[in-house]
Amino acid sequence: MKKKPWQILESKAIYENAWIRVREDKVLNPASKEGIYTTVHFKNKAIGIIPLDEENNTYLVGQYRYPLNEYSWEIPMGGGKIGNDILESAQRELLEETGLIAQKWTNICRIHTSNSVTDEEGHIFIAQNLTQAQAQPEDSEDLCVKKLPFKEVLDMVMRHEITDSLSIAGILKVAILLGIRN
Repeated sequence: MKKKPWQILESKAIYENAWIRVREDKVLNPASKEGIYTTVHFKNKAIGIIPLDEENNTYLVGQYRYPLNEYSWEIPMGGGKIGNDILESAQRELLEETGLIAQKWTNICRIHTSNSVTDEEGHIFIAQNLTQAQAQPEDSEDLCVKKLPFKEVLDMVMRHEITDSLSIAGILKVAILLGIRN
């Protein structure tokens, strides 16, 4: 579609910090009725990495997620400043969270994480030809890293033990690329 069905009548930022900006727009919706639409703009791109070794083992990162008030198993991930090279951001995040360095990188997915409320864009990479170095987690991260066969990680998705959207999208895409079924 070329026509934009929403018309913005007025726009104002209602909250902003170092990571997000929340904007409220007065709009005419596709039915030409007035309303409001609130959007969360992320100041970083979401970057996810699925490290794969020669035996198709991968690494998950476990951590407590404050907004959910629960522990979460996820692929290594983080944020990359908009405008920065996403591959460099992925390499930094993999080293930070797992201590892994990869020689081969493949961007396998571009994702919008929740496009009804946010413009957040994510990218998912496969990282291969791995060597182990020292992890460098941020001060706010209390991480547990575990190495598992990729098939087991796919099974965790299917059992709803992994619920993070970036992780699920990446794991399912890699499963298709590798021809692995649960």
